[in-house]
Amino acid sequence: MLNALVMLLGLAFDAVIILFLLRVLAEACRADFNNPLSQFIYRTTNPVLAPIRRVVPNWRRINLAGLLLAWLAMLLKRLLLFGLIGMMPNWPGLLLLSLAELLDFILLFYVVLVFAWSLLSMFSVDRGQPVLRLAGSIVAPLLRPLDGKLVFGQIDFAPMAAIIVLFLARILIAAPLLDLGAKLAL
Repeated sequence: MLNALVMLLGLAFDAVIILFLLRVLAEACRADFNNPLSQFIYRTTNPVLAPIRRVVPNWRRINLAGLLLAWLAMLLKRLLLFGLIGMMPNWPGLLLLSLAELLDFILLFYVVLVFAWSLLSMFSVDRGQPVLRLAGSIVAPLLRPLDGKLVFGQIDFAPMAAIIVLFLARILIAAPLLDLGAKLAL
């Protein structure tokens, strides 16, 4: 029963975190606002973000209020998971652990997004489809430095190289932070 509750709790918080991350990434990448999916994300997150944005301003094109809310959602998720097993973690470790989990979540989110976008680009799908347009605008800045440099024959290996770099970042940056946060939290 506890495993089912942990899974449902994780899914609920992950959905909220994905919504805020999509908002942050769509703003940072200047995604098309006329996209119905972009409008849904904006309408869903704006009631929570608008008051916080008055206090926490953007940095360049990065919505720091959205990142803060995603981190707070990750922090609350981790706190509830510790509470379910009957533990009270140390706060500095919990703060670092939730920050490291958010970083790992963002990197994994990009891995899935790049993979799905590159897989869908192999098939003849409607390029005007809202999900594909939003994914393309979010993935484009990541793949732009590799544009045309890793094309062999008719195959572009830029998405695969980006996925490898993202996995390396998970292993070399996020995993040590997760370990340190877990040690400090216990």
